[in-house]
Amino acid sequence: MKNNSKVFVVLMILNTILVSCKHEIPELLNDTIPTVSASCSTDSVYFVNDIQPLLISNCAMSGCHDAITHKEGINLTAYVGVMREVRAGNAGESSLYKSMIRTDEDRMPPRPAQALSADMLTKVRNWINQGAVNNSCTSCDQTKFTYSAVIKPLIANKCQGCHNPGSLGGGIDLSTYTAVKASAQSGKLYGSVSWAAGFSKMPQGSKLPACELSQIKSWIDAGMLNN
Repeated sequence: MKNNSKVFVVLMILNTILVSCKHEIPELLNDTIPTVSASCSTDSVYFVNDIQPLLISNCAMSGCHDAITHKEGINLTAYVGVMREVRAGNAGESSLYKSMIRTDEDRMPPRPAQALSADMLTKVRNWINQGAVNNSCTSCDQTKFTYSAVIKPLIANKCQGCHNPGSLGGGIDLSTYTAVKASAQSGKLYGSVSWAAGFSKMPQGSKLPACELSQIKSWIDAGMLNN
């Protein structure tokens, strides 16, 4: 009987530990593999290209909804975690989207961080309404690297959420051309996005594709023009 009692106590302790740690398992381990299209359709929004970078930059930051902090049990670094906050095909009933369009203190991302732009909100809404598919496409053209058409939207989508006047990650602001140019001139921009030794890895979570790194490098080498 004594041995049975000891076994019971051990099992109860193990169960308590497992329950208390249920959010500590990185959801990345259980994530699904995205479908890849050889080209990008202008009528579609892609999770890997458009939504995941947006969420990592604006929502899945340290202290919020990253894999380590997972505030309120929410991890938005990977597709599996995102889908727990989404009702595929219905953005209006998806907690992810509803929290983004709020105007009170419960808005996501919370103040002092900037609210998502109208373009970002449209992308999230359309992606959900299109079925919230775990998809990606190939569209990068490394021969194109103008600031207005390539560099500015790339940084806005993948970096600016952590580097704006309301959320100066590392004390770096990337919300304007002047600020982006200054970061490029100092070597911090490319050093960070290329994950070079001695620099903070940016964006957090996943390194930029080789084509996008090439575009940034080409823009810098061409004189960092506001073109």
